Amino acid sequence: MLYIYDKETPPILPQVLFSVSKKQFKKAVDRNLIRRRCREAYRLNKESLVTSPQELRPSYIAFLYLAKEITTYDVIEQAMKPILKRLGKVPPAPLKLQTDNS
Repeated sequence: MLYIYDKETPPILPQVLFSVSKKQFKKAVDRNLIRRRCREAYRLNKESLVTSPQELRPSYIAFLYLAKEITTYDVIEQAMKPILKRLGKVPPAPLKLQTDNS
């Protein structure tokens, strides 16, 4: 699925990616369980991003699960809360202007 956004009107919420290593978790069932837990923790706590000014919100977020074992939902949620609060306060990256140096 491809989304094209107008640069003038950024999306209300960022696009989010959840990645779980196939090398660490061989079974797809385990990877899907972790991904579901991460998505649910994000869904329930994303209001900290919504309350921040739209100019300060990131457009894209990638979450990489780096633990070596499957953790409970409570542990994932407790880690997700401060991350989302910090993301709501991150200043936007400066835009780089492309120049043609031919």
